[in-house]
Amino acid sequence: MKFATVGDNCIDDYEALGLCYAGGNPVNVAVYLRRLGEEASYTGAVGDDSYGKVILNGLKSKDVDISHVKVLPGSTAITKIELVNGERVFKDYNEGVLQDFKLSEEDVAFLCEHDMIISGIWGMIENDLPKLKFKGVPIAFDFSDQPNHPIVEKAIDHVTYAFFSSEEDDSPELREFIKKMHARGPKMVIVTLGDYGSICFDGKEYYKFGIISCPVVDTMGAGDSYIAGFLRGIMRGEDIPTSMKMGAENSSITIGYQGAW
Repeated sequence: MKFATVGDNCIDDYEALGLCYAGGNPVNVAVYLRRLGEEASYTGAVGDDSYGKVILNGLKSKDVDISHVKVLPGSTAITKIELVNGERVFKDYNEGVLQDFKLSEEDVAFLCEHDMIISGIWGMIENDLPKLKFKGVPIAFDFSDQPNHPIVEKAIDHVTYAFFSSEEDDSPELREFIKKMHARGPKMVIVTLGDYGSICFDGKEYYKFGIISCPVVDTMGAGDSYIAGFLRGIMRGEDIPTSMKMGAENSSITIGYQGAW
């Protein structure tokens, strides 16, 4: 399988620890898919600074295709991170050159050569989704923990697999929200629930899966790992419960070490 990830990237700066790592939702998903043995590319933009080199060199080392990454004059996006009992807490964010990132027609053609396109709410491609959907390639989109963000309204009609995240357990209110989102067009709506596992709705049935117990070092990238594992399962023809398990298993690997990857 060939997976195209597209959109945001950033440097995760653990300032108190004096450490920094390459990250960002599509970047992380690409790396995790490679870890699982799949082909993956990343399309986006980095600055012409040292942090841009960190991201590009990191992706090269993981054998992710970066042929469609633009290097723009300016700074690479950076997120300040604090660890509180192993839980990552996001602080200040500087978008850098990503504010100028736009897909070219060549980028669109490249993305559509893949078996699936994966992006997210901070990826700057919500206006391109109708065009990508028209090409017939399945689209997975991570709306993060932003159910009321304006991009949800703009994007939800055009995605095949819609991901959300929450720290709350399953509830009637959550199921009603999932059902509402599914009615807008996605084939499946999946919500990761932190310690409570995950829930998926395919229009007929709600499926739940717990977590894979493991030591927690850093939760950075846990959700992105789940997305990679889940989508790999679905694209390989696995059923929903098996795919949810594959997502949880992949997540349990990531949270056992510092940084996203």
